[in-house]
Amino acid sequence: MASIDVKAILNLASQLLSIPFKRIWYSYDEEADVLYLNFKKPSHADDSELTDDDILIRYEKGEVIGITVLHASKRKVAM
Repeated sequence: MASIDVKAILNLASQLLSIPFKRIWYSYDEEADVLYLNFKKPSHADDSELTDDDILIRYEKGEVIGITVLHASKRKVAM
């Protein structure tokens, strides 16, 4: 049976509950090392913004509908 880091999942759960989106769909492209987070399905971005730290924020009619995290596996968040 595969092991799982329950503590990491619990930390993630508390963080997810603190964001303003109640539904999140995600996918990870390992080859490109890109994490896609979508807050609306279906979503059709009509605008986007690339931040200084290589995060793409996607908008539809002025509303945030998703985030694309470049170099995802190399990111660490201090807790």
